[in-house]
Amino acid sequence: ERPANVRDAEEHDRMTSRQNRPFWSLRRDPLDNPEPLIRRVYAYAAYRIGPGPDAEDVTSEVFERALRYEHTYDEGKGEFVGWLLGIARRCVDDHLSRPTTVPLDPAPQAAPDDVETEVVERVALNEALAELADRDRELVSLHYAGLNGGQIAELLEARRNTIDVALHRALARLRTIVERQRLAEEKTVSDLRRRAV
Repeated sequence: ERPANVRDAEEHDRMTSRQNRPFWSLRRDPLDNPEPLIRRVYAYAAYRIGPGPDAEDVTSEVFERALRYEHTYDEGKGEFVGWLLGIARRCVDDHLSRPTTVPLDPAPQAAPDDVETEVVERVALNEALAELADRDRELVSLHYAGLNGGQIAELLEARRNTIDVALHRALARLRTIVERQRLAEEKTVSDLRRRAV
């Protein structure tokens, strides 16, 4: 029986049509096994806005939109994951354009050494990413979300060679920034040790 609520009725129709596909249909529904897609979308969102609840919210929003607009996906225009990360890109941009709020929670307690090291490394990487231009940051994010140069080019509507060169240069700039940070940290530690003696 079809629900009376319009939104529920649309969901019912979508799920019913998915379940009643003929057995000979060659088109495999990419959302039949969403786990790998969820991980890729979350990785992209976390890379762009940081891991945690915000990235989870963006990931949920991506899949909500994907289900709502699944009928607009055209296999002839590219892979499903590229289409999905295009949605993710817009959702992240929407999230970043919203005004931010300052949390009123107290500062978190100190973490054990291994977690502390991981946090320090993530903060350093986020600082390095912040030094990149927006375009470089976006290319690196898409690359670490699992897209290759061709998929990124298709998503950004650019030539493959242009994206490959730009991505190579963005990764080189990121490596340079991370190395500069590492050397500065080593010098600081060395100076502190010298002063302590």
